[in-house]
Amino acid sequence: MALDKILSIGGRPGLYKLLTQTRGGFVGESLLDGKRVTVGLRSNVSVLSEIAIYTLEEELPLKEVFQKIKEKEDGKKTSISHKADKIELEEYFFEVLPNYDEDRVYTSDIKKIIQWYNILLDNNIVDFVEDEKDAEEPTVSASEEEE
Repeated sequence: MALDKILSIGGRPGLYKLLTQTRGGFVGESLLDGKRVTVGLRSNVSVLSEIAIYTLEEELPLKEVFQKIKEKEDGKKTSISHKADKIELEEYFFEVLPNYDEDRVYTSDIKKIIQWYNILLDNNIVDFVEDEKDAEEPTVSASEEEE
């Protein structure tokens, strides 16, 4: 499942899988407990594929940050809890993304990223960057096959 179907809903813990859209919003399913929720259009909703993290040079898509965490942790859960102290969280994130902008990436952001990564891992959603690479592979046209 791609990150474009995973949502963060303001005021609600965890992440949600987009199930269907309705006239007044959409229906999502919690990745924490499987409960379904109906969310209106006025709610503050973010799609994970649209979130980026500030670095000193550019904005790095969240999926690439997740991939860096995955590589650091060898595909396992993070070695640090999202409830760790501010200093520990910042040190961990600096190891993952040494050029992140410390003025614009807050501790609360780091906590969410670590928590979200672990939730995605628990739900076996681990192909953060591979999905995009697969989509970018050129397709063979009929004229190329004939050659």
